[in-house]
Order: sequence, then structure tokens, then C-alpha cells
Amino acid sequence: MIEGRAAIAIARPAPEVYRFIAVDFYRNYPRWSPEVVSLTPLTAGPWREGALARQVRVDQGRRTDTTFRATRLEPDRRMLIDGVSAPYQADYTLTPTLAGGTLLSFRFRIARLDLLLLPFEGLIREALADGADRTARNLKSLIEAEADDLQSPCPPPLRARPHHHRGERV
Repeated sequence: MIEGRAAIAIARPAPEVYRFIAVDFYRNYPRWSPEVVSLTPLTAGPWREGALARQVRVDQGRRTDTTFRATRLEPDRRMLIDGVSAPYQADYTLTPTLAGGTLLSFRFRIARLDLLLLPFEGLIREALADGADRTARNLKSLIEAEADDLQSPCPPPLRARPHHHRGERV
């Protein structure tokens, strides 16, 4: 088994982070993982435990097509995804911080490599570490930017133009 891990502090409370990652999964997953060129729900309804989805990814020029399942969804705490058509697992764990933010811990694991890939295990291990770090950074920037957009003040109201009567000079 090989894995990549990353942890990052997000300046938003765990319920907001969980909503972005798990509740709005279908909308947001391709945003934080831009290698996803196609995401198709295979189970009707919202993303939930047991739901299946199919993704097509292009990672470093290599195209993959996999099916995966939401194995565990613990509101405001964790989302665990298991590959169905390939032996991988993605684990997103949320820990509230004293400052009101969230520590996101992300782990991506490959249970076993194909024999043909064994000579490249070191490169794959490095790519997983880089990918985990990139995933955590992407999530942080997207979640914090979205929160900033929601908190930014409304534009100033339009000022009414003075009403002039016919024949008056302006």
C-alpha cells in the first residue's frame, strides 16, 4: 500500500467545510480536483453513504476512468471514498480548531499497484504526496474564497436620479 497525506488549516468552521466537500460534492469535486474531466452520478439523488459515481481523470497526461463509492459520511467530521473499479481510498477528516476554523486532513491510498507499475513505486509515491498537498491547498483556497464572497459587502445602492418635470431644464 502507498499513500499521500496532507493537512491544512482552513479559516472556516467544520460545518461549512463539510458542506463544501460532502454535501455539495457533485458540484465542487471537479473544482478542487481539476484533473477530473467528467463526473457522473451513478446513484439517483444526492451524494450520500453508498452513492456511486464515475469519474474520468487526466493525471499527468494519463487518462483513467474509475467508479467509486461514498463509504462513510460523518456530518461535519469525515468523508471516506473507496474505489470500486480500482483499489484506492480517499479520506477527508475535519477537526475543529480552537480559533473556530478547521484542520483538514486528507489521505489518498492505493491498496496495491499493478505489477507493471512496481518499478515506478517511488515516482508514484512522490506523485501521491504532491497530489495530496495540492488537493488540500485547492480545498483551502476555494472554501475560504467562497466564504469571503458570501461575506463581502453588498454593492452600494443605486442612487435615484432626480425626477424632472417636462419643460424643466436640467
